[in-house]
Amino acid sequence: MSRSNLHRLISPKSIAVVGNRGADFAIKESKKLGFNHKIWAVHPTLDKLEGIQCYRDIKDLPEAPDATFIAVNAESAIEIVSDLKSMGGGGAVLYASGFGEVGDKGAKRNQRLFEAANGMPLIGPNCYGFVNSLDRVALWPDVNGCDHVSEGVAIITQSGNIGLNMTMQSSGLPIAYMFTVGNQTNTNIADIIHAMLDDTRVNAIGLHIEGIKDIKSFDSAARRALKMKVPIIAIKSGKTSASAKIALSHTSSLTGSDELFSFYFERLGIARVDSVPEFLETLKLLSAVGVIDHNGVASMSCSGGEAGMMADLIDGMEIAFPSLTDSHKSKVKQTLNEYVEVDNPLDYHTFIWGDLKRTSECFKQMINGSFAATMLLLDWPKTSESEQKDWDTTLLALSDAITGTNEKAIVLASMADCMPKRIIDECLNYGITPMIGLDTCLKALNHSYKIGRAFKREETPAINIIQGSLESNASRQLTEFEGKQLIKNYGVSIPKGVIIKNLSEALKAAEDITYPVTLKVSSLELAHKTELGAVRLNIQDSEMLEKACHDLFKIDSSLLIEKMIKDSVCELIIGVDHDPTFGKHVIIGGGGVFVEILQDSSLLLLPVTREDVLLALSKLKVYPLLGGYRGNSKGDIESVVDAVISIIALIKENDVLELDINPLIVLKEKKGVVAADVLIRLNSD
Repeated sequence: MSRSNLHRLISPKSIAVVGNRGADFAIKESKKLGFNHKIWAVHPTLDKLEGIQCYRDIKDLPEAPDATFIAVNAESAIEIVSDLKSMGGGGAVLYASGFGEVGDKGAKRNQRLFEAANGMPLIGPNCYGFVNSLDRVALWPDVNGCDHVSEGVAIITQSGNIGLNMTMQSSGLPIAYMFTVGNQTNTNIADIIHAMLDDTRVNAIGLHIEGIKDIKSFDSAARRALKMKVPIIAIKSGKTSASAKIALSHTSSLTGSDELFSFYFERLGIARVDSVPEFLETLKLLSAVGVIDHNGVASMSCSGGEAGMMADLIDGMEIAFPSLTDSHKSKVKQTLNEYVEVDNPLDYHTFIWGDLKRTSECFKQMINGSFAATMLLLDWPKTSESEQKDWDTTLLALSDAITGTNEKAIVLASMADCMPKRIIDECLNYGITPMIGLDTCLKALNHSYKIGRAFKREETPAINIIQGSLESNASRQLTEFEGKQLIKNYGVSIPKGVIIKNLSEALKAAEDITYPVTLKVSSLELAHKTELGAVRLNIQDSEMLEKACHDLFKIDSSLLIEKMIKDSVCELIIGVDHDPTFGKHVIIGGGGVFVEILQDSSLLLLPVTREDVLLALSKLKVYPLLGGYRGNSKGDIESVVDAVISIIALIKENDVLELDINPLIVLKEKKGVVAADVLIRLNSD
């Protein structure tokens, strides 16, 4: 399926509809948008459909259509697709269900559909199709709320009903394209992203997805968007843990597939949102003003309560309300009553309310602070338009204040009921972005800033997916000693130690290793020895060692004696897990016995650079310890990075089912790190 064929389908000069129910809407909705090219109808018994004379068979059409909307049963749809391909048709939307979503029979039918298309692009089946508001096409089986626009955002969703509902928004979001992709037989989300990136009229892309079938093709499309500086917003459903979890490791408890998607989106500069309002408002902001180039924003309102609420809501975000300089404060204060305390957020009170000139001057002086964006909080009352003139005056004052500037101004209503449709239209005419919801707007600005920062990064490398066994009937768990020897071969430091079988060997080994030492049961049956009382730490002399041997030889006949590592700055965990979508990945977190309680971890998808590891470390709650918290010694961060890079080399060359280094003891700067405990399970097939 070529991109040129897909463009022919989604920007057609001729369309055909096949069927009745649903097909009639494709005609009506396209006409409503203003499609003025050829429309043909096909139905075996109807004479006319929506006033258009019907052909009895798709093969009877005078020429091959660029786009066809097929609203017939699944078996008939396959036959029509085959005929279209033979005729040289551009592509089709399949409204029918009964394919991959209904089990084995449907999957086989889906394969027949794929073969019938033979490279001709299909959207669906089991979908609503698409609306192209730019070129006035709606291959869509229902009403929709899209209007013709000259530029705007593209939304791609896996849900027909959610797509339909989103078209009904009236908040000022220009929807250029709405796609519902259904089963994605031969045209997937990535293909459509590429098509949107080919259209310069699209200024942002929104994704509502449940999952990604082909992560590599998606990765390619998303990296292209990042390179072209076209922002992508995603709302993903299905926040569940990965389906395959291995019982032995701590690592598998630290993350799931949803966390992996969040990390993956961040890697690609994709902003992940949690709700439909946040999704639509963020798309609107990005469509109107693009990304913001720094994190300093401003807020203005005539209410101290609103100013305080904004200050609270922004807490924890990466955007901020920077304080005003003394000279800036002075200029703003000169436009206001002497009782007003000037700051950011600004409460300008009501002394200038309704006075266009004074309000405009106040706004002009406040905005003149090199802010990335400035919000004016303004809620219109639920009254007649004639009684709203003071609010209209305030909007006009903001428009006057930004005239002749490049300032990014926002009018922000606390709720949709407080921003009339006429005001939304006026804002857009003034070059002001109308936004709804205080917290939603701040989140949108935060997303805008983070995407803008991603745009400035070096090019993101293609994801490297190492697929291994999720489980294996022939898996082999290494003893701790064997596991440590394996990681040592890849450059990770381990304590000096040996396996001992009796007290005599223990005493001799301790003399060679030098006290203090640790003693552990070496059994494969005991994965987490500390919790099971199978470890003795800080053994200072032969008497303590003899007592420890007496206790532990009752548990197992082989013990591991090692040098006790002291003067730890911090304890970490390095783990390896596997996900069906992303393959093998590395997890770094706060380590020790509290690893699952702390739930302090960062993810790394391959490939990984040293900079990636440093960034992952910086996100940990325990990171301040590595930096020398409260005057304590700094940890050897570079050696931590070395250890992570070494483990990545190991998993590239071995089919690792499971790996934990916990704890990885971080010593003082320049002193290195030591893997104090290791659990490794390999696929031995």
